Amino acid sequence: MRVRVYHGPALAAYGFGRGHPFGTDRLDAFWQAFVHQGLDRNTDVAPPLACRAEDLALFHTADYLARVRHQSASGEGFLDGGDTPAFPGVYQAASTVVGTVLEALDRIIAGDCQRAFVPIAGLHHARRDSAAGFCVFNDIGVLIEALRQRHGIRRVAYVDIDAHHGDGVFYSYEDDPELFIADIHEDGRYLYPGTGLANETGRGAAVGTKLNIPLEPGANDEVFLRLWPRVEDHVRAARPEVILLQAGADSIAGDPITHLRLSPAAHAHATTRLCALADEFCQGRLLGFGGGGYDRANLAAAWTGVVRAMLGESSPLER
Repeated sequence: MRVRVYHGPALAAYGFGRGHPFGTDRLDAFWQAFVHQGLDRNTDVAPPLACRAEDLALFHTADYLARVRHQSASGEGFLDGGDTPAFPGVYQAASTVVGTVLEALDRIIAGDCQRAFVPIAGLHHARRDSAAGFCVFNDIGVLIEALRQRHGIRRVAYVDIDAHHGDGVFYSYEDDPELFIADIHEDGRYLYPGTGLANETGRGAAVGTKLNIPLEPGANDEVFLRLWPRVEDHVRAARPEVILLQAGADSIAGDPITHLRLSPAAHAHATTRLCALADEFCQGRLLGFGGGGYDRANLAAAWTGVVRAMLGESSPLER
């Protein structure tokens, strides 16, 4: 099983200073654990790659892209209501996240690898015309558009286990019947962005293609394992041509800004099961994104667990 993992300073550059939870040290926290566990010897490690302006325009509006370029030059102000500050070079850093995800997709489609993991990626809050929740460009949205417009792939399953509801992806494709979304997250009554109710199942022709599973604060692995088969059933119904996993580690116990109590074993289990579905339906094609996670030890444990599962190691919940 060929697994590609991306690492490099240009990818680490996507982060915010001044004590912001999404700091530029997040990639290094993962990488140290990755190397310590010898995963660099079992995977294809690749450098990040910046995207082109036309890539961003697949999803984002021209006015918004111009605004990010302007604030990237000045490094001043916020790109949203106060969560996502501009910094000098933010346009380039965010473009590298998108470019790296597109590179991973290209390698999967070309058959150079079956799975890929981009640790600094999965910026699922950004909308077509705005930043939100630490997310400047929605790399997942750009990738979905690239799948359709450049690769002719329309049936996609997107699974999101980040503690926060992936609202930027969900509402951008709420009426798209070919994008199946399964999103397990902390109940929006207790956590940003306050969305992702269980009765939000899609609109129009897409009703039933969206699955939201809100969790009460304190939900643990036992709860996750009991509910997880609903995700598998949803993905199976999609009969996808590719599977995407946003593996945010902020759902793990001890995260400083969320209230769930999962362990990294939940992330390994989710990845293992999605790999099996990818093998069944789409030639093994699974692309993972690191997503959120603001306790460095947690994200290191969760993301290395994701990579190990991609390599075929059984998850602790299945032993």
